[in-house]
Amino acid sequence: MIKVWFLLLLVLISQTDEVHSSYAGSASSIINPSKVKQISWIPRAFVYQGFLTDLECDHLISLAKSELKRSAVADNLSGDSKLSDVRTSSGMFISKNKDPIVAGIEDKISSWTFLPKENGEDIQVLRYEHGQKYDPHYDYFTDKVNIAQGGHRFVTVLMYLTNVTKGGETMFPVAKEPPRRRGSETSSDLSECAKKGIAVKPRRGDALLFFSLHTNATPDTSSLHAGCPVIEGEKWSATKWIHVDSFDKNVGAGGGCSDQHESCERWASLGECTNNPVYMVGSSDLPGYCRKSCKAC
Repeated sequence: MIKVWFLLLLVLISQTDEVHSSYAGSASSIINPSKVKQISWIPRAFVYQGFLTDLECDHLISLAKSELKRSAVADNLSGDSKLSDVRTSSGMFISKNKDPIVAGIEDKISSWTFLPKENGEDIQVLRYEHGQKYDPHYDYFTDKVNIAQGGHRFVTVLMYLTNVTKGGETMFPVAKEPPRRRGSETSSDLSECAKKGIAVKPRRGDALLFFSLHTNATPDTSSLHAGCPVIEGEKWSATKWIHVDSFDKNVGAGGGCSDQHESCERWASLGECTNNPVYMVGSSDLPGYCRKSCKAC
């Protein structure tokens, strides 16, 4: 009898452990390259099919529903957030350590991008209702205030939490499409807005990754993108913006004589002050990350 009771106890313990660890298995940070397809090379953009599970999609929506507020944009001069007709969605941010599911999503994003979690902002969940959209814009900054924390936004990972019957595509108006992908989305699948460039149709669980900077850390103007108006249905998405440096600590701004990266001295010795002056030295408006090692101050 004792033996039977002991075995039942082990089963109960294992089931309890599964409740706490089941998500760890479903949110594995192992990335399957076969699920990733190239959308464009100018800018560099890729879609991971089935990046999020249904559980993850539903969980992010449930966390956001009661806290949504009108989305804002960053002012190009002051860097302050402001409301604008350019962006008419509603949204909110979910902290990185909110719960095990959110932390698991953060792990997957880090594994896919090969970028540390500390470089990312909190996940922003957005809801677009009928007619709501986000006009063409860049994700990198042009103001010193926002660049001071983590530098430019380097990578955007846009995760689609719901299917959208019509509209709501992410559209790149000046991107160049790889020849082998032409015709993969039939025109009947896309809204008129989406036909103005390369477009990604929202599909639940898919994630779009694109780079806002060139490989030399200068802004890539071909990364201009827009969220097309939702025509039929409702669009839920979750955005992760990743910076070139840690977003979890304040990076010194302004013209001070300092280095903002531990490798600055080594890079300077290799000639990067001359080869990559935008990142290393910068300008009076946008100071670089290695001003001290480049003897620019």
